[in-house]
Amino acid sequence: MDKTSVEQEQGNGISVVINTYNASCHLQQVLDTVKGFDEVVVCDMESTDDTLDIAKRNGCKIVVFPRGNYQICEPARQTAIDAASCKWVLVVDADELVTPELKEYLYSLIEKENAPQGLYVPRKSRFMGRFMHCFYPDYQLRFFIRKDTVWPAIIHADPVIKGRIEKIPAAHADMALVHLADDSIASRMGKINQYTANEIEKKKDRNYGMAALFYRPLVRFFRAYIQKGGFRDGKEGFVCACYEGIYQFVAVSKIIEDRLKHKKGK
Repeated sequence: MDKTSVEQEQGNGISVVINTYNASCHLQQVLDTVKGFDEVVVCDMESTDDTLDIAKRNGCKIVVFPRGNYQICEPARQTAIDAASCKWVLVVDADELVTPELKEYLYSLIEKENAPQGLYVPRKSRFMGRFMHCFYPDYQLRFFIRKDTVWPAIIHADPVIKGRIEKIPAAHADMALVHLADDSIASRMGKINQYTANEIEKKKDRNYGMAALFYRPLVRFFRAYIQKGGFRDGKEGFVCACYEGIYQFVAVSKIIEDRLKHKKGK
């Protein structure tokens, strides 16, 4: 049966797509929350733990993407999306839970004649053992029509979607994805180093200078601590907001460093 026939058979259904690499820690819990969707696709980057065993036990459709030297999942996003057979796709990370309220909302949405082609979904995250206001709503463009959607192989990139895109209002916190990762200081530092290294390619055309080293971290701190309410999270909120600023400082520094290296090499 070709892909078109499968799509017609699935009708107006929703495929849940999950990219994995050594994701056994939370995967079963995640899969428990997506039961009842029309299809669950697991795109694995050659895990060495029991990720695939868990996926098989839960009846997931499995595709494999060669890991190679990739340290991020974005290069495998398109393969995962293309493997889905339903008209609609919900992309879920291997450490995110889907609430019953979100599932119900999505299925009611796709029945509407004027449904958007894409939807930003809010996400709740934790840091130092507690929910962080400074992260919320942390909108993720995770729900969309599969056809013609392209996901760039760049860290933290949004998919490119043809058509209208809307957002679930942040006030509907019961519809937010629940991010299970509970970052410690050590893990946060590791992610900052990893993610900012990948920011170089994404923002290589930005002509950052000394001013950006000051204002970008300050703006990010202010946004996290004041605008998003990090001050309500006590000491943890202040630390979290500081790390939001640190991320920007490190990212801009690496982009400037990369530009200087290229100038010297010419």
